[in-house]
Amino acid sequence: MGSESIVFSIFLIFSGAAVVSSFALFTRQPLIVGYIVLGALFGPYGLDLVSDSNTLEQISHIGIVFLLFLLGLDLQPRNFGKLIGRSAIVTITSGLVLCLIGTSISHALGMQWIESVLIGVSLMFSSTIIGIKLLPTTMLHHKRTGEVIITILLIQDGLAIVTLVLLSGTDHFDDLTAWLGVAIALPALMLGARYAVRWVILPLLMKFDRFHEYIFLLAIGWCLGLAELSQALGLSLEIGAFIAGVSLANSPIAQYIAVNLKPLRDFFLILFFFSIGAGFDLGLIKEIWLGAVLLTLAVLILKPYLHAKLLITLGEPKSMSWEAGFRLGQTSEFSLLIAFIASSQGLIGVVASHVIQATTILTFLISTYIVVFRYPTPIAVSDRLRRD
Repeated sequence: MGSESIVFSIFLIFSGAAVVSSFALFTRQPLIVGYIVLGALFGPYGLDLVSDSNTLEQISHIGIVFLLFLLGLDLQPRNFGKLIGRSAIVTITSGLVLCLIGTSISHALGMQWIESVLIGVSLMFSSTIIGIKLLPTTMLHHKRTGEVIITILLIQDGLAIVTLVLLSGTDHFDDLTAWLGVAIALPALMLGARYAVRWVILPLLMKFDRFHEYIFLLAIGWCLGLAELSQALGLSLEIGAFIAGVSLANSPIAQYIAVNLKPLRDFFLILFFFSIGAGFDLGLIKEIWLGAVLLTLAVLILKPYLHAKLLITLGEPKSMSWEAGFRLGQTSEFSLLIAFIASSQGLIGVVASHVIQATTILTFLISTYIVVFRYPTPIAVSDRLRRD
């Protein structure tokens, strides 16, 4: 694929994304869905305008690396206190129930056990992007509802990261030698990163903190460098990027790095979600529709119910508990990452991967409409419900 075609592909993707994003905002939809739909439309199974989706997929993988790096940067010790208590009980209990139900439905439809379990796991998480974006700022900072939702999402993000790390940790889950290598390489990488930050990275950042371009370049170099080292040690790019972020989390410059890297992360994540859509084989609709519909119904019905009932049982107000339940009533962008990584590792087949993707898209769409028409959001159709 020549450089001209790469430039043309990126032109099509981002020009199309601008149009689709405008339409998504007018119709009160998550932008992620727009990027995936655009990929399906422009990709090999649609109009075939962007035919070499494999190249774009490799480029877009950088978005996942930056995403995990930034998640690591946010994982500061002072945040752990928020993860303990009632929200942890609610998150883990509801997650396990949904995982079991998703696994049972998938296996009953003929999926292999490993595929069924991973489909079940993908149902455990709710969308941080949708959850936060649909919360009014006043609720985000001052209301108990916002506090409960954010805490549950933080716990889910932590569990999702652990899942991604386990999935991408080795290409050979039944290879004892590979696991022993991981057991040695992982702590060695973490320890090496800690001392490299203390003795090299932080002194450099403190000495040249006036040069913002240098901070930006050093952060990217540290993220990608540790990611490549991690892969060389038999781990994965994702593990290295996450460790790179955690190692910098306590530094005074962590928030500055996080803010300045987000636009770059978003650039590559748009490519990632586009590549997800481009790889979506519309010809498999007949094979996946039943599983996707059943799992979507399970998520849309059981997630709000389980969250609400558990929160009420633990003493939270009834109205707040149901609102939190409906706001968390979808699967997650992490579900797409699970499908992507599990598929690339050969743990699940094409059909199982498409079932996860279709379920995620459907729950994104329907859940967003439910929240927008019932609860206060910045994008509510009704003036009565619109809150900035």
